[in-house]
Amino acid sequence: MPDHESGFDLNRRDFFRGASMAGVMAMMGAVPLTAEEAAKAAGDKILPPPKVDPNYKEKPVGPPVKFGIIGLGAHGREIITHLAKLPNAPVVAICDHYKQSIKRATESVPSAKTYSSASELLADKDVQAVVIATPTHEHRDLALAAIQAGKHVYLEAPMAHTIDDARIIAKAAAVLPTKQIFQVGHQMRENPQHHHVLKFIRTGATGKAAMGRGQWNKKTSWRRASPNSDREKALNWRLSRETSLGLVGEVGIHSLDVAAWYFNSLPVAVTGFGGVMQWQDGRDVADTAQLVAEFANGVRHSWSATLANSFEGEHDIFFGSSAAVLIRDNKAWMFKETDAELLGWEVYARKEDFLTDSGIALVANATKILAQGKKPAEAASETDSPIRYALEKFVGHVNDGTKPEASAEVGFRGVVMAVKANEAVTQGRRIDIPIELYTV
Repeated sequence: MPDHESGFDLNRRDFFRGASMAGVMAMMGAVPLTAEEAAKAAGDKILPPPKVDPNYKEKPVGPPVKFGIIGLGAHGREIITHLAKLPNAPVVAICDHYKQSIKRATESVPSAKTYSSASELLADKDVQAVVIATPTHEHRDLALAAIQAGKHVYLEAPMAHTIDDARIIAKAAAVLPTKQIFQVGHQMRENPQHHHVLKFIRTGATGKAAMGRGQWNKKTSWRRASPNSDREKALNWRLSRETSLGLVGEVGIHSLDVAAWYFNSLPVAVTGFGGVMQWQDGRDVADTAQLVAEFANGVRHSWSATLANSFEGEHDIFFGSSAAVLIRDNKAWMFKETDAELLGWEVYARKEDFLTDSGIALVANATKILAQGKKPAEAASETDSPIRYALEKFVGHVNDGTKPEASAEVGFRGVVMAVKANEAVTQGRRIDIPIELYTV
C-alpha cells in the first residue's frame, strides 16, 4: 500500500483555514511580551516597551561535542540535518544494521565513520555523545550500553516500550556522574516557546485552569515498503501492538507530557477509544484515536489523532478562566476572555484574527531579539523545529554540566502515561493509574 506521508500535509500549516499564511507571518512581527509583564498590576498602568541594548552580545558558543547517531531511518537522518545547523555538534560516527540506511546518511555526513554495530560505535573514543533514534522497543539495551560506555545520551521519546524497561533506564540514569548528561526526547521541555507560555500560565495570566485539548492529524499510512519481507516488518514496527505504543504512545506522549507540565499534575486515569478507520492493511494498531486524561488536580486533557485526514494539523490549547493559549509549532497566541482583567502590556501586543476570535501573539526570547536589533519577524525565519532546540539544549547541558528539563524522570513518567493511554485506546475503556506507578 502506498505511503501518503508526503502528499497531503503541505497546505495544513495554518491553524484553521480562517488564519491565512500572511496573517501568521504578520503575527511574527508582533511586539514581544514577557510573562513577568503579564503578571504585573492591571488597570490603566501602561508598561514601557523594551529597549534595544546596543551593548548586547550573544553567549559564546561552547566547545564542540562530537556525536554518534544510532538509528539512521528518516528520523535519524533528520537529527543529522539539525545537528549540522549547530556550530558545535559535529557528527563523527553513524550506525545502522541496514546498509542502505548508512548509505543515505553518509550523503549528509561523508566524513563520519560508519558502523553496523552499536557496540562498535560506543567503543569509539572519539564519540562523546550519542543520539539513539531506533524504534522504541530497541531503546532499553542501547541506552544501558551507552550509559555503561560513559557517553552522554540523547534518547528519543518514548524512552522505552514498557514501564519496566523505562524504569530500568531511569534507575541507571539516576546514578550517573553529574557531568554525564542523559536527556530524553521530550522536545517541548527544552523549547523556549513552551517555557515562555508556561510563565504566562504559572503567573496567573490565563486564570484558573479549566481543561486542555490537543490533536495530531496527518494523512499518512505510517506504512513503509521494502522488497525484503523481514526488512518491511522491521520498518513497520509502529503498526504492530507487539512493538508499538500506537498514536497516543508514540505521538500523543508529547501532548500529555506538556499537559502534565503545565497543569503541574499527573494523570490518575485515562479513557480511550480507537480503531482502524482508513488503512485496512492488516495492522492491529489504530489509525484513529481519542483519549481523555484525568489529572490529579481535577483538570482533564483530551487528545485525538487520525492518519485519515490532515485538517487542522497539530496543536495544543490550554483553557483558563481568563484566557486560552494556543500552541502550534514554535508559535503561540493568547485569547482573552471579555471579562478578563486588562493588563498593561496589551497595548503593545499585535493581535491576529482566528475566525471570530482575536489572539495576542506570544513571542519567546523577545527581549533578546530586540536587543540584537532585530524584529521578531526577522528572527522567525531563523527558528527551526523543536528537535533542533532540544539538540541545541542538549549540547549546552553537556558543556555546562546542567541537568536537562527533559530528564530521565520526566521520560519515565511519560512512558507510564503513554503505556496506560495506549492500553485505554486498545481496550476502549477507562483505566486508573495508581500514583505510585510514577515512582522510579
